[in-house]
Amino acid sequence: MTYYSNLAALDFDFEAFPVEAIALESANIERAIQISSAIPNESQQWQTYLNALALFGFEQWLDERASDIPLESAKSTVLQPQYANVFPAVANLNVGSFKLCLIATGSFYDEEVIIPQPAIDLPEFAAHFYVLIEIQEEFEQAIIRGFLRRDRLNSQCDSLNLQPNSDWTYSVPLAWFDSEIDRLLLYLRCLEPGAILLPEIASDRVTALSTVQAELETLLPLLQSRETALWQVLNWQQGAAVLTNPELLEWVYQLQIEAIGDEASETKNELRNYLSDLLNLLTQRTVNVARWLQDQIDELAQGISWVLMPPTFVPATVSMRSTQSLEAVLPTAEFEEIIRQLAQTGMEIPTTARGAYQDIGLADIQARLYALTWPFLSPEDTPEWTLLLVLGPTPDSALPHGIRLRVSDQSGVLVQRILNRNSMDTYLYVLIAGRWDEKFLATITLPNGTTLTLPPFAFRP
Repeated sequence: MTYYSNLAALDFDFEAFPVEAIALESANIERAIQISSAIPNESQQWQTYLNALALFGFEQWLDERASDIPLESAKSTVLQPQYANVFPAVANLNVGSFKLCLIATGSFYDEEVIIPQPAIDLPEFAAHFYVLIEIQEEFEQAIIRGFLRRDRLNSQCDSLNLQPNSDWTYSVPLAWFDSEIDRLLLYLRCLEPGAILLPEIASDRVTALSTVQAELETLLPLLQSRETALWQVLNWQQGAAVLTNPELLEWVYQLQIEAIGDEASETKNELRNYLSDLLNLLTQRTVNVARWLQDQIDELAQGISWVLMPPTFVPATVSMRSTQSLEAVLPTAEFEEIIRQLAQTGMEIPTTARGAYQDIGLADIQARLYALTWPFLSPEDTPEWTLLLVLGPTPDSALPHGIRLRVSDQSGVLVQRILNRNSMDTYLYVLIAGRWDEKFLATITLPNGTTLTLPPFAFRP
């Protein structure tokens, strides 16, 4: 099912609309072709092409009529492939102090305008004004046909108890739109944004995602066909959770891009396996390792048996720690030896680094996971942090060959280590770094497939 009906001239003399055709520049037409070519779904690819032309046409129109009103389109949905792949309009277009949603159509023959439900019901995409733009592609021109204020839209929807269609759209009467386009310019210049209230973004988005997490892990892989739309697989509650999480939209986009290639591609399998990691990163509480630098450990880390180690990595000082229990001294000494071995490979670890360990029982395997962290400045002077994870056996045990240690962030699987049978190592280690707003998720997998995923690590000074 397509998202847009054709729009038509009505008996109330729709020809009276000011026909001010905007000649589309050839460079913008070429750019619209490039933008739409990144979309895997063919029908959505055409709509994205129209949406891009609508954006560029509107930019030209505003520049000619009111060049002093700033327009910011970088965060609009059509210029972000993960959004353009599922969103049949141009939402999140900032013009002056207002948010606009451009509704593009290729012809003009019907009495209804189809507006995407997310652009009305989800605060992340809501607009002060909904602008209807006809794209006459064969003549390389755009025509702004009308606009609708959100407060008028809300009032009319409430009075008619307008309900969304099954494909997450609203069918809105064309008569609701104001044909006096100069009035839109007047509003953009003189109206206070507070005169048209937008809904506030809910503070419980993480909770809402957690509620449908298990369902999404099962359903989202069904979107691997590039011809399948979100509304065909998910209900609205599930869809809202996906649409309000750009990382999940990016996952869907990458899955459908991969569908163009080999059905059994390794990348596609990795994407499916990564989905669980991504959902956990988005929903789970984090262990704040930055507190370790102040010799503190947060409540979550305490609750899952992380033990903070003393601020030293000099093996010779172990015997001097008379205040430490034997249980604390032995893991520290063991880790210091591991650190010394890693230092011999060229790894540089500052003396200010702090670490903790956790004993892990997984099936019949007993393991010990060490974590070490320290901050640093990137060459661009951006504050970043490092996380070193070391997975080894507890005393008098050994890790099985084939055990895996995987670390992911919100962009994908960063690294995966496997203890090979022919390896002389008795432990696995992973060294990663990221910005202060990045989180890392560690997963341990036994050769038989048994898996343990730890709460994400974060750095929140």
